[in-house]
Amino acid sequence: MELVTNKTLEKLKYDLVRDSLVEYEIVEKAQEIASAQNINIGQALINSGSLSEETLLKFLEAKLHIPYVNLEDYTLDKNCLKYINFSDAQRFKIIPLFKIEDVLTVAMADPLDLFAIDKIVETAGCAIEPVISSESSIFKKIDEYYKTDNTVGEIFTDNRAFDYDWREELHSEDLSEEHIQKIIRAILKQAILENVHEVYFEYMENGLGVHFKQNSEVLDRGYIPSVLTSSFISKLKSLSDLDPSVSEVPQLGKLCFKVDDMTLIASISAFPTILGERISLKIYKPPKKLRQIISDETMINNIKNSLQTPGIILVCGSSLSGKTHVIYSLLLEVANSVKNIMTIESIAKYNLENVNQCEMNENIGFNLDKALRFIEFQSPDVIYLEGVKTKEAFDYFSSLVFKDKTVITEFLANNMADLRKKLAFTDFEMFKSLISCMIFIHSSESIEVFDKLTVQKYMA
Repeated sequence: MELVTNKTLEKLKYDLVRDSLVEYEIVEKAQEIASAQNINIGQALINSGSLSEETLLKFLEAKLHIPYVNLEDYTLDKNCLKYINFSDAQRFKIIPLFKIEDVLTVAMADPLDLFAIDKIVETAGCAIEPVISSESSIFKKIDEYYKTDNTVGEIFTDNRAFDYDWREELHSEDLSEEHIQKIIRAILKQAILENVHEVYFEYMENGLGVHFKQNSEVLDRGYIPSVLTSSFISKLKSLSDLDPSVSEVPQLGKLCFKVDDMTLIASISAFPTILGERISLKIYKPPKKLRQIISDETMINNIKNSLQTPGIILVCGSSLSGKTHVIYSLLLEVANSVKNIMTIESIAKYNLENVNQCEMNENIGFNLDKALRFIEFQSPDVIYLEGVKTKEAFDYFSSLVFKDKTVITEFLANNMADLRKKLAFTDFEMFKSLISCMIFIHSSESIEVFDKLTVQKYMA
């Protein structure tokens, strides 16, 4: 974890002693607390009651000859927000106030952070004049001005499916929040119109490339210019409840948005590369009822019987074939029963009534291993486990069936021959013997359902 420091206070901390504001021992103790709690020394002094925030800010004003500005009732010039994006504002604890000619006045909690000043000078393209403000008031203003609209906004489809181009929104280099949200909305709209479920953004020479993935084919849909890249990623991450100030570690979140009268959810995965973050966005539509995707009565009865008895229900298909959509239809089917239904997922793609959905959170150590160790204490009857691939996990599935549980999971296979080949290893023998129902998605129009006997015969 990066150590939280305040360069200004690190330089002047012993001046507090010389000016008789605090004793030397208190400064040393505050330094220890700051290191242990990963906060800056000024915050440690304030938290301990050794120094008031107002006294500390007045001290800095006098020592640095930099004005102190109370942001409590201050009104910022919104036109200046374009000079500092949300990510940099949070990272450097800085916010623009106003601009006169070629000088941008900014409020900073750490006015001697030269790296921050150089970064802002580079991105803003003008001189910087810092003033001192409290860290808490700066964050309050960041929330107030940068997060005024924390939704994508509703998307309305039209009859332009064949000629709609999101790049029509790139008519200017406007860095405002409203313009960035229009770009995000336009990209999502084009993906919906083209019936694309996966969009990804990756750095290229002239900006951030926009790509659609459809039927295993990657389609180039232009790029976001370099001048907008930072603001675009920052806004997309903040809308998805990800930390825009963090780019060195993977993050996973979700974005909710409306298309016409339908609410959709997209999972957002941010992954660091040597060029910059790669952002993957997968769109999930609300699940349909089982009879809307499978019309054969025998197949439906097979599924219903399997949902009521211990065993493994395996949903197979190629990447982006709609496995998750079918699984959610299964959960929807059994949700009205008296059974205790639980899921373990990376992201809940749709909120289901009467289903206890659980999202993993690696940030706090709640991973799949921990979820599997503790879920049985909840006495589930039906469990959906997302994307489990290890031998240990398949063995765990078998143990659940022996405890009278119904397990739903998915398996990646391009076709039936591919599936048979992958499951031919002896490690899968026990797993295969416990499959009570297998659903194979050939396409959205072609779904096969196999009962236990057919599976055993086919997989032998």
